[in-house]
Formats: sequence, C-alpha cells, structure tokens
Amino acid sequence: MWKRLISFRYWGHVFRRIGPLLLSDKVPLWEKLMFAVPAVVYCVIPDVMPFIPVDDIAVTLFLMNFFTQRAERKYLKEASAATTT
Repeated sequence: MWKRLISFRYWGHVFRRIGPLLLSDKVPLWEKLMFAVPAVVYCVIPDVMPFIPVDDIAVTLFLMNFFTQRAERKYLKEASAATTT
C-alpha cells in the first residue's frame, strides 16, 4: 500500500482521472460533493482541526485518492459491464 502511495505512476493516474470523474454524468452529484466540499472547507477553514498538523495539500490528495478509487470502482465498472452485455 505505501509503495503505491509514493508512486508517481499511481498519482499520475489519480490526477488524470479526477477531472473526467468530476465531469462525468455517471457519477452522481452527491458523490462529487463528498470530495469537493471537504477539500474546499479544509482549504478555506484550516483552523477547524487546529491540533492535527496536516497540510492542505495532503488532505486534498487523500480526498482525491478516495474519490477516484470509489468512483472508478463503483460507477465506471458498472457502466462498462452494462455496455459489454
């Protein structure tokens, strides 16, 4: 797991996929908001968690990773399975 998280190839995949996933009609709005709202709130109001020394970039990367994995697994594989049958 740690090897993957420090891999440039892995993060390249996340960065390439985040935009299309956020613009996709296959991913519901509430799923997109699960990524966007916490990222924006943490960047705008970082004092919400003052005792946790985590940088804005790290939180955003974590949320990007979570959203990309979840959306690809849940929505894109269902769509590709439906088109192949």
